[in-house]
Amino acid sequence: MTYEYLLAGLPELKAGSDAPISLDKLNELLDECMTASDKALLNLLRAPMDEATLAEGLKANNTFVREWFAFNQDMNNVLVAQICRKHGFDVKTQIVGEGEVAEQLRTHATQKDFGLNEVDGDWTEILALAGIEDLMQREKAQDAIRFTWLQDRTEFDFFSSEMVFAYYLEAVMLHRWSILTIEEGEKVFRELVKDMKKGIKLD
Repeated sequence: MTYEYLLAGLPELKAGSDAPISLDKLNELLDECMTASDKALLNLLRAPMDEATLAEGLKANNTFVREWFAFNQDMNNVLVAQICRKHGFDVKTQIVGEGEVAEQLRTHATQKDFGLNEVDGDWTEILALAGIEDLMQREKAQDAIRFTWLQDRTEFDFFSSEMVFAYYLEAVMLHRWSILTIEEGEKVFRELVKDMKKGIKLD
């Protein structure tokens, strides 16, 4: 199914700007307009990104949704691998999931770029994330990479459910940055390091 009327009526989203529509209003519109099957996929994107959601997302019956979860898994794994190496933690025990990137990180932990030069794609920006000392700026840089991925991935998906999914995810990021404080960003990082010390696999 396509969503011409829904998407045509939604305001444009711009990276770095405040979202021009509230999440409550957006969610209300999406729930009213989307089919049951598309809403089920949307609910998966709405769920917290924990291990159970990640596993379900990687098996979704929609290519965009599977690729979105795989992309986030890969980006988070690269950042975690760099943090592990910096703090002397075992990289292999902290990498989540399967796939080419996860395997490279586990088996090439001593290489500067973890052997990612052998994996398709440009990993320059993702590898540079760990070098951003300011935690808020690092989080924003991650979302900027996500935002660009979403726009590139749906460039030719006119009025599709994938366009709706991307719009929702972009809106969430814009809203998140309007309320996230420096203290909250530091809390995320402290929890990250604490979990690694405990030997817990990170999402």
